[in-house]
Amino acid sequence: MFKKKECVAMLLAGGQGSRLYALTQKTAKPSVSYGGKYRIIDFPLSNCINSGVDTVGVLTQYRPLLLNEYIGNGLPWDLDRTYGGVQILAPYQGQSGADWYKGTANAIWQNMEFINRYDAKYVLILSGDHIYKMDYAKMLDYHKQTEADCTIAVIDVPIEEASRFGIMSTNDDGSIYKFSEKPKNPDSTKASMGIYIFTKDKLQKYLEEDSLNPASSNDFGKNIIPNMLAAGERMMAYSFEGYWKDVGTIQSLWEANMDLLGANPELSLSEESWRIYSRHTAQPPQYISGDAVVENASITAGCEIYGTVKNSVLGAGVYVGKGAVVEDSVLMNGVSIGDNATVKYAILDENVSIGKKATVGESRACADGIAVVGAGISISDGQKINAGAMISEI
Repeated sequence: MFKKKECVAMLLAGGQGSRLYALTQKTAKPSVSYGGKYRIIDFPLSNCINSGVDTVGVLTQYRPLLLNEYIGNGLPWDLDRTYGGVQILAPYQGQSGADWYKGTANAIWQNMEFINRYDAKYVLILSGDHIYKMDYAKMLDYHKQTEADCTIAVIDVPIEEASRFGIMSTNDDGSIYKFSEKPKNPDSTKASMGIYIFTKDKLQKYLEEDSLNPASSNDFGKNIIPNMLAAGERMMAYSFEGYWKDVGTIQSLWEANMDLLGANPELSLSEESWRIYSRHTAQPPQYISGDAVVENASITAGCEIYGTVKNSVLGAGVYVGKGAVVEDSVLMNGVSIGDNATVKYAILDENVSIGKKATVGESRACADGIAVVGAGISISDGQKINAGAMISEI
C-alpha cells in the first residue's frame, strides 16, 4: 500500500517545439540547451525539488530519446526516490489500444492512474518550456487558503503585449471571472503562465467529461479552464513577481540567454538558496589564451578561446580559433569555430562545426533576425550563412 502524497506534479514535456525550428528537429523542446550549462527542463524540475514536491511525472511524446536519457533516474535534482521521484510517462498500450496524447488535457487524463497511485489531493500542472524560479509551495498554500478548485499562476505583462497570452480577468479577491485566449482587446494584463494547481477530484471530473466530448481539443486553455469557469467553479489567480520567460521561439530563447549576461537583473542562477540543478559531465578548466579577447561573456568549463568573444553565452567544450570573432551569440556544447571565422547574432546547436573564414549571421541591427545552425552540422571553410537562416540539415 502506497503512502499518500499531498501534491503530485505533472510536467508536460511532449511538445514538438516547431517555432524553434532547427533546434528541435532531433529533440523535444524541454531538452534544448540554455545558458551554457542547463537544459530548459532543469528549471521546472529544480523548482519542484526546491518547493518540496518530490513526485514528478514527465509526460513525453515527441522525440523523447535525449530527454529520457538526460533525466535518467533523477539524481541531479534529488528525484531518485524509491517512492515518488521522477518518472517518464510516455503514451502506452491500454486495453482499448494505444493512443497518442491529443492535447495537454488528454495527456493528463491518460495518466490519472499515476496521480491516483499516490492518492494525491492536489495536482500541479507544469510546462517544460519556461525559464523561471518559483516556489510552488507558496502557490499551493494560496490554493488551500482560498479553497480554490483551480489556481492559475499569472504574471503582469504590458497591455500592448497582452494579446499574445491567455488573459485572466479577476475580481478584487483574486477570483477569476473571465478567461480570454489571446484577446484582440484585452481588459486585463494578468497573463497565464501555464502553471496550474487543481484539487484532484475536480480535475478528474472535468478531464473525464472532456474525454467524452468528441468535439473537444482536449486542451487546458481551450477546454478545461473555460468549462470550469462556465460551471461556476472557484478559480483563483496567483500573482507571480520575478523573472519568467517563455522560450518557445528563437528570438525569446536568444533573449533569455542574453539576460544571463546582465541584461535582466531579475535573473540570477548563482543563488545557493534556490539552485538550478543540471546533469553534466566533468570538464577540464576553461582555457583563454593570452591573445584572446573576452568581454561580457559566459564561458563554461572545457572551453578553449583563442579569438574574440563578446556578449555571448558558450556551453561546455566550445572551441574558438585564432582570429575568430563571436558576438551576440549562443554557442551550445561542443561547438567548434575555425580560425578567422565570424559568428554574429546566431544560435549554434550542439557539436556544430564552423570552418575557417566562414561567416554565420550578421550584426544585431540586421532586420533578418538570428541565424540558427542545427545540431551536428558542419559549415565549410569560407561558407556564408545569412542572417535569419535556419540550417537544419547539410
